[in-house]
Amino acid sequence: MTSPGTTTSRRNPFERVMRPVNTVVERYIPSALVFAIVLTFVVALLALLLTDAGPVDVLVGWGDGLAGLLAFITQMALILLLGHMLANTRPVRRLLRVLGGLPRTPVQAYVFVFAVAAAASLVQWGLGLVVGGLLAREVAAQAREKGLRLHFPMLVAAGFSGFVVWHMGYSGSGPLTAATEGSFIAEQLGTTIPVAETTFATWNVVAALVTVLAVGAALALVSPRGDDVTELAVDARVADVALDDEVVTPADRVDASRVPTLLLGLALLAYLVVYYARGGSPTLDIVNWSFLALILLLVRSPFEAVALTREAAANVGDILLQFPLYAGILGMMTATGLIQVISDFFVSVSTEQTFGLFAFLSAGLVNFFVPSGGGQFAVQAPIMLDAAARLGVDPQVAIMAVSYGDQWTNMIQPFWALPLLAIAGLKMRDILGYTTVTLLVSGVVFAATLLLVGPG
Repeated sequence: MTSPGTTTSRRNPFERVMRPVNTVVERYIPSALVFAIVLTFVVALLALLLTDAGPVDVLVGWGDGLAGLLAFITQMALILLLGHMLANTRPVRRLLRVLGGLPRTPVQAYVFVFAVAAAASLVQWGLGLVVGGLLAREVAAQAREKGLRLHFPMLVAAGFSGFVVWHMGYSGSGPLTAATEGSFIAEQLGTTIPVAETTFATWNVVAALVTVLAVGAALALVSPRGDDVTELAVDARVADVALDDEVVTPADRVDASRVPTLLLGLALLAYLVVYYARGGSPTLDIVNWSFLALILLLVRSPFEAVALTREAAANVGDILLQFPLYAGILGMMTATGLIQVISDFFVSVSTEQTFGLFAFLSAGLVNFFVPSGGGQFAVQAPIMLDAAARLGVDPQVAIMAVSYGDQWTNMIQPFWALPLLAIAGLKMRDILGYTTVTLLVSGVVFAATLLLVGPG
């Protein structure tokens, strides 16, 4: 089956090898909401079987926990909302059009889309997701105009592959949660962990760079050659967000003016300058305010800001619906002592040197069932931090191990690919063969990094 607006040739051998995996993913993996519901009942059953808690204890722990992460849920929703808005501002869209004309060969195009998407994901994960899809379409359209034949599914896979480093960057929800005063991680540890020890630790920065280089090289090696391509046959570039900016009344003139958003953006920028000048470090809130300030400075009017918000809001619903379920799961595990049981298991199978590796692998598995980085961190980080403390492993190793595992198996978990695939007009099966390469190569880098870091 091919996507609308494409011309097709025979499948390359790599795609044929991945066809059974594609079938399983599309036919048997349910929605992320169903996973969250199933996981709720699985955890409840485990609590009944492995702890002394009774049904009422489990139920109360779940119900009390549902509202336990409301501030965190808002922060995660804002990150996705603001990333989508920023990617669709006119200056960013103009930049993408300029970037779209730079590649001169197919391999350059694939690696370039990956590199730009990776850079955007390191800056802000919502931005990276949207930029990957928009840039893939832009590169394909401009290549078509120049007579350059590109395999469009490969372009989109390259764009999504950039997401494999998002949790190592500026908007990584795990490290930022640990750095935020009053967060559930700060309460567990009794202190915050600054991002200088996680996101900006030398070993994490080097690992991110090595991952980008290794995955870029791997994508270049597996890219289709010759006539074995599926081209985008039409100009499918996404139009700029439509503005409802008819100016009729004096109030409309205010809404169409740049002054209100510019003044607010400058005020927010001034606050951020003062915050950092006084020695502040990035937190979830500060990261969100930095992107809000940038958006306010880039938009031309409140009309545009409202239109971008309306366009981006459709992507936030999944977080608002699913995260309370993850909070309830965390509440169950905490109230019944299931966290301690699972922590005991990891302590029994790990050493100081191998703990990071086992935490990473388990996080990669959990990500299939809790595909949101923030949601997974809420469920798994307390367990790993407790186990790390008992083994004498630095908490930053546990935090980054969970973060690495989350971003790693996103490459074969369709939840976060869906917004990008919608922009590109493809299905998961069209890109899975290539993103599996990203999974394998990045997994080697992540595992090696955590083994080398050891207990921290």
